[in-house]
Order: sequence, then structure tokens, then C-alpha cells
Amino acid sequence: VEWDPNPLTAAAVAEHADPTSLVHSRLAFGTAGLRGPMGPGTNAMNDLMIIQTTQGLARYLLGHFGESPAGSAAVGEKRALDQENKWQVVIGWDHRANKQWNLSSEKFARLTAAVLAHAGIEPLLLDGLVPTPLVAFGTRTLSRAIAGVMITASHNPAADNGYKVYWDQGVQFTPPHDSGIAATILDHLKPWTTEYKPDEQPVATDLTTKLTQQYYSAMVKQLARGIKSGSSGPKVLYTAMHGVGLPWVKQSFNMFNLPPFDVEPSQADPDPTFSTVGFPNPEEKGALDRAMATALTLKADLVIANDPDADRLAVAEVAPGDGGWRVLNGNEIGALLAHWMLEPIQSEHRSKVAMLASTVSSKMVRAIAEKENCKFEETLTGFKWLGRRADELRAEGWNVVFAFEEAIGFMCGNVVSDKDGVSAAAVFTEMATHYYNQGRTVSQQLDQLSDQYGQFVSNNSYFFCHNPELAKSIVASWRLGDNQYISEAGGYKIIAVRDLGIGAYDSTTPDLKPTLPTSTSSPMVTFSFENGTVATFRTSGTEPKFKYYIEMAGKPGVPREQVQAELDEMVPKLLEALIQPSKNGLTGPN
Repeated sequence: VEWDPNPLTAAAVAEHADPTSLVHSRLAFGTAGLRGPMGPGTNAMNDLMIIQTTQGLARYLLGHFGESPAGSAAVGEKRALDQENKWQVVIGWDHRANKQWNLSSEKFARLTAAVLAHAGIEPLLLDGLVPTPLVAFGTRTLSRAIAGVMITASHNPAADNGYKVYWDQGVQFTPPHDSGIAATILDHLKPWTTEYKPDEQPVATDLTTKLTQQYYSAMVKQLARGIKSGSSGPKVLYTAMHGVGLPWVKQSFNMFNLPPFDVEPSQADPDPTFSTVGFPNPEEKGALDRAMATALTLKADLVIANDPDADRLAVAEVAPGDGGWRVLNGNEIGALLAHWMLEPIQSEHRSKVAMLASTVSSKMVRAIAEKENCKFEETLTGFKWLGRRADELRAEGWNVVFAFEEAIGFMCGNVVSDKDGVSAAAVFTEMATHYYNQGRTVSQQLDQLSDQYGQFVSNNSYFFCHNPELAKSIVASWRLGDNQYISEAGGYKIIAVRDLGIGAYDSTTPDLKPTLPTSTSSPMVTFSFENGTVATFRTSGTEPKFKYYIEMAGKPGVPREQVQAELDEMVPKLLEALIQPSKNGLTGPN
């Protein structure tokens, strides 16, 4: 209580009938940084939590990179060119706020800056509300930047906030840095001073302008194809989902010379209450309803949506004739963008082109890459793995043109090594313009790709699971002993198993060991079936969910309806055999 500079949250702990209930556990710092509800106590996002986390982060950064750029041999060529005497950390924030406790993203960002300055690191506090990709871009671009911090909870509910950390190349950090930072935080829980002055931290206005210009210049240089929008081009409606994206996507459209879009007015401005949606995630059922209704009124063809921090992209297209909508899932958007990014590269140069996807994403991009003589790799879920692997491949001479995860995260080109909804919105709309100019819709283009590379039909969802031990016991029931697993499920024969959890097993490798990293705390098991279906089950690291990703690959020429019908019959049988949701008291989304 005495350490908390916020009198409201400090008093809430002191006056609580059972104060220990507010401090019995601590919000865990992991590879996603911090994320949780804003409020009092050690298991919530508040001023003291930000101070403690930043103190630990600062000490870890200085221990890893050295006290200053001068003479630091371990930090690579990027740093050797600049002999200024302080490292830098790029800081951005979104619009989230909790008036009850006087907490906000801006306040958290300014506190972060104050702590870093006290530690001898120069904070670069970006000016105004920025999208997450700009922090990733700045961290990667600036010669003395060794980290980036974005204060956002992305598409979480309004009550939440988060503290997202980027490593020096603009990629979210991976183990062992998470445990290293977490341990250092615990060594620096007591505030170093009572004189942190967040309101006095200077804002890097000129730098923000310069970074923004560089960001858009890189975007246009790498990604714009100069497609002219004629009278047949699509009419677009955009929704920011109450987030920060609107001015940034407007500018990306302007830089690509795309026509201006219409806007869903009820979701256009940053709103920390997210008043029209329970979950401001454009993937959630019903999240796009308002935008689609407005789009119909305005006779728009496409709805383009970002999540609140503008690093994800969702798309819906009006269905011809009936006035309904086809909401494209992340796998479908990924296949369209992958083909679009590959298309202008001449065939003789494709042997050094690489594309990436998370292991739970559709295998359609793999099929495209294999048929077009490109390299394809899978990574663990999370863009930290995709971004890191992309950078490794580029260092080896590969041209990584695209990476994606099915949770509507897309990296087009080499602008950032993270998902970017601002650039993806412009790239997708330019692509759609090209197809509309040729007389076909985006959905018709997707059908053409399916005819060419095969039908890939998926069923991805989740069960709420508030007991992590239950999820682990379900996964354990699939193991029959060392390197022994069930051989069928729901009457369908299993031909391959990969266990990235405790089992650390892959039946397809010579030594039966997975090539992807394993985790004893986050079970993930993939079953490949004789009929071409791949099913992956995993627990979520940030939500109380047991997720599943089931995809059936149909051969080219097989009608989509036939593949869909087979998958629809298979999925409930698999879920009952493997998870037994009724017996285990698990429920899915509404």
C-alpha cells in the first residue's frame, strides 16, 4: 500500500475487508508481457504494477545490452554505428482508461517513461494514440532502440489493459527473456524513488512525425502495386472497432492512391468503454453487424475492420443477390494475401521466396508455396515466433514476403516483423480492387484459388475452461505411455501425432522429437487423420479457453460443399471422443 502512488488503488487495498484477497497472487509477466483488468492489487494493471514491471525491464535490458551503446559488443552491427550515450525504448499507448481508479494507457505510458529515464534509458514517448505496428516499426528502425513498450490490451474487454514488450528488432521477445524479465521484476518491487513524475515526461513529437513518414514510405515502396481503381472498383466501409485505427488506415489508403472509404460512425472514434460491442474483437460473432448494416445502406461491397490497436484485420464481402455477407476467416484472408504477395514475383526468383504460418493456421498457404516452388515453414502460435523466424530467414538470404496466423494477424513484406492491420488493410483493398476491375469478387477469387490448390475447409473454435488442470488431464488422456498415443478418435484413423507439451513427441521425425519448441505449461497436440484432416488442440496463454483448429484438405477439383459436409459430420464426433465437453462441463461461445 505504501508503495502505490495512486491514492485510489492504494486505499482500496488498505480498506478492503480482506486485503490479502487483492494481493494473494501476482499478474504474471510472460512473452505477451502483461494483460489483465485495471484496478487495485497485485493481480491487476495499476500504477504500481507498471512501475515495478518497468524497473525490472530496465534492469534486465541494461544487464543484457550493457549500460550504454558505447563499447557494447554484444548488440550487433545496428548499434555500432551510433555512439550516443544512452539506449532508447520506444513507448506507445492506446485509449484505454478506467475513470473509477484514475488509470489509463496514457498514464501507464508516461510512468513507463519516467522509470526508464530514472534508470538511465532514454524513453521515446510517441505523440498521441498510435497503432501497435508503429511501436514495432520504431523499435526496429531506430539505431539505439533496444526495446519497445506498447500499452494496450488489444481486443480484450474494456476493463482490461496490457503492457506489450518488443525486443530490439521489433519482434516480441521469446524465451528465455520472459522468465529473465519476470525474475528481475521480482527483484525490484520496491519503487526506486517516490519522485516519479509521469506528467513531466517529454513527448517525442518530431520523432513521431518522422517515424510515421518512414513507416508509410516503407509500406508504399514494398507493398503498393499501383492498381488504379476504376468505376468497377469496390466500395469500402471501414470500422475501427472503437480503437485507434481510423486516421492511420485513412493515410494508408491515401498513400496507396485508393479511393476514400466510408466509416461506421458508431465505432469510428476511440472509446474506452467500447460501447457497441462486448468484446471489441472483429473475429467475435456479431462484432461486424453494425458495420455490415451500415454498409448495406451505403451499398458498400466490402467491410474492412481493425481491432482496437490496429494490428489485426477482418474482412466481410457482400454476397451477390441476397444482400447477405460473407465474413472471411483468417485462413481465407491469409490465402488471398499470400497469393497476392507471391503473384508479381517471377517464377525463376521464387526459389528464394519464403512464407510462414502458425502451426494452427490453414495448410492452404503451404499448398500454394509448394506448388509455386517457394519455401514454407510453420512456427508455434503467436507472432513472436513468426517474426523471429522471418528475421532469421532473411539473415540467411530468403525473401520472406508473407506470414500469418489464423487469428486475423498478417505480415505483408518486410515493413515490420509483426502483424500489421494498417498495411494489411491497404494491401487487401488494393488486391480487391484488382479483382473487381477484372470482373470478379474477392470470394470468387478465393474459389479460383481453391480450385487450383485444393479446398481447405476449417472449423476453429474453443471451449471455456477456467481450470487449467482439467485441460491438462484431457490432453493426458490421449497419451497411452512413452511415445504412445491413441490411434483413432470418433471412428477416424490417426496416422500422425505431434505433442508439443509434456510428451515432446512427433511421429513424423526420425528421432520422434518435434522440430518446434515444446512447453510443459501450455499443452498443444496435433492429430493428422487418414482422410486428410488435421486437428490441433491447445490451451490459451492469455484466456481461459481450450482451443481447437480442425481443417480438412480436399483435393483440387473436389467441390467445396462435399468437403464441408464431410468435415461437418466429423467435427462433433472428434470433439466428443477427445474432449467430452458435456462430461467435463465445458461450454463454447454463444
